[in-house]
Amino acid sequence: MELRVSAKKQLGKFHFSADFEIKGRKIGIFGPSGSGKSTLVSFIAGFRSPDNGSISLDGETLFDSSIGINIAPEHRRIGMVFQRSQLFPHLSVKNNLLYGYKRCHAIYRKIKPDEVIDVMQIGHLLKRGVSNLSGGEKQRVAIGRAILSNPRLLLMDEPLSAIDESLKLQIISYLKNTCDVFDIPYLFISHTLLEMRIMADQILSIAGGYVKGMVTAEELARGEMRNSGGYTNLLNFTGPHRVSDVYEYRWGNQDIFVANNGGPPATLFELPARNVILFKRHPGMVSTRNFLKGVVTGIFDMGTTVGVELQLGSKKLVAEVTKKAASQMDIKIGLEIFAAVKALAFKPLFRSREP
Repeated sequence: MELRVSAKKQLGKFHFSADFEIKGRKIGIFGPSGSGKSTLVSFIAGFRSPDNGSISLDGETLFDSSIGINIAPEHRRIGMVFQRSQLFPHLSVKNNLLYGYKRCHAIYRKIKPDEVIDVMQIGHLLKRGVSNLSGGEKQRVAIGRAILSNPRLLLMDEPLSAIDESLKLQIISYLKNTCDVFDIPYLFISHTLLEMRIMADQILSIAGGYVKGMVTAEELARGEMRNSGGYTNLLNFTGPHRVSDVYEYRWGNQDIFVANNGGPPATLFELPARNVILFKRHPGMVSTRNFLKGVVTGIFDMGTTVGVELQLGSKKLVAEVTKKAASQMDIKIGLEIFAAVKALAFKPLFRSREP
């Protein structure tokens, strides 16, 4: 996906200005409430027009004020998932799902209803009216409806903001899995750092009506966490199996042990960098279940502490230590070092089996 936007708009006292080009498939748009994220999305979708400028997607001009082009939203082949589900109340779940599919030209119908229903796990909901759905179920149906319109680009405008906190991680796992399975490029809009890190590879940062620039998810995380008091690793593990009171996973070429907290095994975990303990040499027998050897590849300032980036085989891990500890240990790039992590330190996010 290649998107080019050069647009300006005056909305009362609020001025929006953007001039950028992005290429990729998993793009985030990040910024505080009122920064202009939804304004930008409305321009791309065609719901609102800039005062002047141009917008093109994959070489096709969608809007150009200088030559009078402004393609209608229904002809842009852009899917939309809103903050609220926006389902049609007079239609069943099945007919809501098929709404966009039936209006999609046959040559673009590459994604079939049964495939989406299976991935979203909503087959048992098809005969229901939308008034009989929970908030999480409604949003899953809304995602399915957008996917079945077979879009060339999917816009997701804060799709989790109206969902209960307890359901957000379930819904985002469906979102990510569905877009991965059907290989749909997307713009994911949020003001929540965790959502950005899960969904986006590259991120447009917006503040005060201006696009500040493009950063990676890791760069955004380090910048935001520097101001919020600590870095948190986001780790994907595979191949869990039960070993006594823990689950054993694979992480690159490493074995990782995670405490069994009574639920099913997870696939995505948070690990606070402060819970990674560093040693310059192997201390011998310790109670910590995870003891990993790596190399220091980066050091970055975290305000009152220091972030230490470690290369552990094919994977990276960040530890956070005091500046005094970093100085006393003479931590520098290229240093071989050991990292210890308790099995209890990992917080599960995505479960292998949805409840």
